[in-house]
Amino acid sequence: MNDATGTDGIADSRRPDPATFIKANMRLEPVPALPEIRLYTAHPGSGLRRLLDPDGNDVEADEAADIEQAEPLPPYWAYAWAGGAVLARYILDRPQTVAGRRVLDLGAGSGLVGIAAAKAGASTVIAAEIDRNGVAAIGLNAAANGVAITLISEDITTGPPPAVDLVLAGDVFYGREVALRVTPFLDHCLAAGIEVLVGDPRRADLPLSRLRLLAEYQVPDFGDAKGAATKSSGVFSFEAEDR
Repeated sequence: MNDATGTDGIADSRRPDPATFIKANMRLEPVPALPEIRLYTAHPGSGLRRLLDPDGNDVEADEAADIEQAEPLPPYWAYAWAGGAVLARYILDRPQTVAGRRVLDLGAGSGLVGIAAAKAGASTVIAAEIDRNGVAAIGLNAAANGVAITLISEDITTGPPPAVDLVLAGDVFYGREVALRVTPFLDHCLAAGIEVLVGDPRRADLPLSRLRLLAEYQVPDFGDAKGAATKSSGVFSFEAEDR
């Protein structure tokens, strides 16, 4: 988990407070394909490097410079990813999926999926996110959308599943190492009688043999160029290996 401490455990006062920074430097705007939800979103001039670099070495590009190239790769919580977007769209279109149920938004990022679940009538929404800045963003985004979300800022994949009825896993298979960590946790969820839904644009490490397609949507993805064509992304039911 990212935090504001150095190797000695002493708080690094040079790093800005995440919530204060996000409110001051990011734009609260509707999510593409999800106008019902607004998120604090990064833009080329948001200076996100200041949240990552303890020396505060933000890039002040001159007017002739390409600001988008000057900015480092933004943190994942600062944008809506395709898997989260399709899950959120699916939930808002089919509120019965979450209505009255206890829901976990795994690897919540911006909190988009959990916000959709709360808006659709989930009885409880837990958002699990280990990034310090992401945790702050989820709190702000939930408040901006008028919903309540319980935050867990630890890696819950190393322990038993929480007491929920449904796990929503958007974009959790974006790399092999992450997939190898998440899959056993999702298996533990199934063994505990917890339903698991996955949202993903079919990235390379998605375990397709374990998934049953429920719906598809055309949505933009994180990192796509502005104005780029949307891509087909799926909502899947995660199934037991011996089904």
